[in-house]
Amino acid sequence: MLSTVKTRNPLDLAGKDLTTMMAEIIPELAAFLDRLPDSGVAFPPDATTFINKNAAVTLQPPPEHGRPLRELLDIIVQAAENDTNTAGGGALAFIPGSGLVSSAAADLISGIFNRYTSVSAASPAMVALEAEVLRWVASLMGLPETSGGFLTSGASMAIFSAVVCARNARLPENFLDGVVYTTDQTHACLSKEMRLAGFPARALHFVPTDEHLRMNVEALRDMIAQDRKAGLIPFCVAANAGTTNVGTIDPLLEIATVAKEEQLWFHVDGAYGGFFQLTERGKERLAGIEYADSLVVDFHKSMFLPFGTGCLLVRDRTILSRAHSGVEAFCLRDVPCPDPSDALLPEFRDMSPELTRPNRGLRVWLPLHLHGISPFRDALNEKLDLTEHAYNELQKMPQISVLPDPDLSIVGFYCRTESGNTMDDDIATEELVKYANGTGRVHLSTTRVHERTVARIAILNVRTTAAIVDETLRIIGTYLEENVPAAQEALA
Repeated sequence: MLSTVKTRNPLDLAGKDLTTMMAEIIPELAAFLDRLPDSGVAFPPDATTFINKNAAVTLQPPPEHGRPLRELLDIIVQAAENDTNTAGGGALAFIPGSGLVSSAAADLISGIFNRYTSVSAASPAMVALEAEVLRWVASLMGLPETSGGFLTSGASMAIFSAVVCARNARLPENFLDGVVYTTDQTHACLSKEMRLAGFPARALHFVPTDEHLRMNVEALRDMIAQDRKAGLIPFCVAANAGTTNVGTIDPLLEIATVAKEEQLWFHVDGAYGGFFQLTERGKERLAGIEYADSLVVDFHKSMFLPFGTGCLLVRDRTILSRAHSGVEAFCLRDVPCPDPSDALLPEFRDMSPELTRPNRGLRVWLPLHLHGISPFRDALNEKLDLTEHAYNELQKMPQISVLPDPDLSIVGFYCRTESGNTMDDDIATEELVKYANGTGRVHLSTTRVHERTVARIAILNVRTTAAIVDETLRIIGTYLEENVPAAQEALA
């Protein structure tokens, strides 16, 4: 006979238990946030060394009985302090993240309520909140009311679905002769997602770029014509609304015209740059984004949210549904059949690769409504201003060559040595970045552009201030004065 004594499962915490937990957790998080303005950028030690040194805490299997929360918090804090500090304002490498606190709070809320958002009938209110966010993004980007989409973990999964949509909409069942056009500045995830979607490596054709690293539209036209003559099937052109390499924006309006004339799917990667549409400068530079058949944006980039918040929008949501819906799940036979045309209550299970999915909508909806749009716009305008400032100051340094005017918030530059030899320039540029990173104050990165090593200052973290940018410029200036005599032509 089962016991009738009411005892609470130890896994099922009550409200008072949560309060007790938060009383220990919140002070640690608050202290971390308070340290951020002066924290600089820590770099992880060698992973094997760190793990071996801390094996007593990192390599323990879960115990049979629980450990004190205080003990576990100490381990977590120690682990975090041994990772790169991507939340600090000195994070200027790659495409920086910010980790907006209000969004993290939304994750706690959604995790505890634990609503299932793949099926609208299970959680219509939460699905409606996410759909509201998606309609707002579509409107911001100029997409029509026929559009639809979903929030995903990031650009990679969004691009995968975009490729599947383009494949299903433009190619026959045997799609191996299909061709996608892009440039060598496009993020490598496009190649990866095409492979996952079943395309051979030969399906991705790289269009030459101009001196500003933007897609050469005439070259695109010529390549399409040549590929048709060769019996291939051009079906998609993937343009950049801000590359993660140096922030380049392709000529979106011109590419959209070619796509329409050639009946190609027009995909736009706005993962990094798309939300600059909130600003007047960004909107002017992103003209043509409104003609996209599919568009990727990342809230965890230019909207400063925690990592894991991407978005795909498709101009015609019926294509999205056709590409992702599958056979009926018998275990869901008791769930009411939705109206597939309902934009207010979309069925995310039929619009994305996921069935079980987290409630991503709340992590976007809460900060947008809590802060309003204006602070986001102001922050993006500040990043554009800081980028212009860094660009202008770097131009004054005779030992530096700066890439053409930045389209968004990345400045690319390289050292000019006395020898004028590209290899010497590359070495000096790499050493400059190592020196800057060695200060522990900022984190820069390098890339390769036209067979040359280029240093990058990526200004996108919400906590990056004018003082941090000026400190970065002083660090660069100090290194140059001590280590890189100016090339003679730079002094002329």
